[in-house]
Amino acid sequence: MATAGVADAKGTGGTDKMAALKEIYNKLKAEVLEDHAVEITNESAVQWIDRMVDYNVLGGKCNRVLFVIDSYNILKGADVLSQEEIFLACTLGWCIEWLHAYFIVLDDIMDNSQTRRGRPCWFTVPQVGLIAINDAIILRNHVPRILRHHFKGKPYYIDIIDLFNEAEFKVVSGELLDLIITHEGRKDLTRYNETIYRHIAEYKCAYHSFYIPVACALLLAGENLGKFGDVKNILIEIGIYFQIQDDYLDCFGDPEFTGKIGTDIEESKCSWLVVQALEHSDENQKSILFENYGKSDPACVAKVKDLYKELNLELVYREYEREIYIKLIADIEAQPNKAVQAILKSFLHKIYKRQK
Repeated sequence: MATAGVADAKGTGGTDKMAALKEIYNKLKAEVLEDHAVEITNESAVQWIDRMVDYNVLGGKCNRVLFVIDSYNILKGADVLSQEEIFLACTLGWCIEWLHAYFIVLDDIMDNSQTRRGRPCWFTVPQVGLIAINDAIILRNHVPRILRHHFKGKPYYIDIIDLFNEAEFKVVSGELLDLIITHEGRKDLTRYNETIYRHIAEYKCAYHSFYIPVACALLLAGENLGKFGDVKNILIEIGIYFQIQDDYLDCFGDPEFTGKIGTDIEESKCSWLVVQALEHSDENQKSILFENYGKSDPACVAKVKDLYKELNLELVYREYEREIYIKLIADIEAQPNKAVQAILKSFLHKIYKRQK
């Protein structure tokens, strides 16, 4: 993944860049562990939190941290960022990763998922179980403490707090919609449609993973978010595209490569693929879908996947990907701010035709 943040600012390669990100992460984690040590005064509990934070916040590709840094670097138009600028941008990025960790710990429990990022989900780790619910709440509570420690007194502090609060509200709203619609879909697949799907994708993925990093960078750069409504809409559309990729890879991706075993069919999820299948199938094909979707029996899952292939949904996906890319490029190039154009194109090209 090409980046313009810490690597460019420090004049180093990818390895040193990731080491710099990890160094800032370690500093932030040490601060919250110190907070816990004061409140809990129990060494075993603090050690548990130490391990839990590493397990859930780390392990990904640090995309959200990189998105904040890259965006800020482009907005500043500087060859070299100061150490303070790097630290503040990284800290906001890590706070987004912390928030995301909170979401995925709970999401994995609710979906009864087994793997995440190529290893067991946290709640499936021996001796963790439903302690993971409290762990997720701990992760969520770290975010405002980190923000208060490093940003209180900054002119944009309240805007940052509002941004993170809005992100959480949207994600939990999207999670509820996902769960309720999935429950209804088990009884009646016709409840699934494109409108519902887009709402879930926007709230659960697009807003906090794509819009919030750029919004953080804009606030760091002294910009007024009210002037960037079109940019927000484009980032949401990129995020929905990202979620559609995830749904496609859940079925057609290689778990050895993606690091996750897909379970959307078994869990009767309102995925992009089932919405497309409902739209493209005839009555006989619909009956196969209704009979087999949402069942954990491998034979039923295989029948759904065979139907997807019969409907040529892989080609439908490729056509969607081609069309959305053309549309997004046109929308991006219509933006008057060249730096913002560069940010948006960077985001799009990072995920275009991804395989994992």
